[in-house]
Amino acid sequence: MRRLVTGVPLVAAAALLASGCGTGGKAVAHADTANGQKLFTSSCGGCHTLAAAGTSGTIGPNLDDAFAPSRAQGFKQSTIQNVVLLQIRDASKPMPDNLVTGENAQDVAAYVATVAGTAGAATKPPSQLGNDGKTIFQSECASCHTLKAAGATGTVGPNLDQLKPAEAIVEHQVTNGGAVMPAFKGKLTPAQITAVAKYVSTNAGK
Repeated sequence: MRRLVTGVPLVAAAALLASGCGTGGKAVAHADTANGQKLFTSSCGGCHTLAAAGTSGTIGPNLDDAFAPSRAQGFKQSTIQNVVLLQIRDASKPMPDNLVTGENAQDVAAYVATVAGTAGAATKPPSQLGNDGKTIFQSECASCHTLKAAGATGTVGPNLDQLKPAEAIVEHQVTNGGAVMPAFKGKLTPAQITAVAKYVSTNAGK
């Protein structure tokens, strides 16, 4: 999501939404935030930090930090919801446009608008994820990569089912990062990196 979600830029975004320019329609008043939370965690959490969702991605903006000043300035939740929806539909790279669409996009926008910047539940540290490769992948990698075994359909990074990387390659990439992918050295333990690398290499393409 773009970094236009704080302070005066939010006013500009709200004005654009009010005019209906290029939005594909405004956010709806009654969306399914439970579905929005599920979709956010699987499709967005690897790139964004949102305390209430327990996500700690660093590729995109920290949504708690982005929206907290707007809440403090008195912006309505509906305004924040519309801005989130706009940025889902017309995203800045590396986030693809329309990562979620239709009612799903409405649900994600409503969920983020409900919890972002509200000092929600503390983010679960990666150190508490244990050494289960699938759990680590779903928490840290699924929103950016496609891997059928993990139920992941991310499009920011390579499709791992197509790539079928060897364990050593995955371990090196997770450790050191590359392009838009952050390095997980120091964030995940060596044992966790080994576990997720083994999981990916074993399950990619299946």
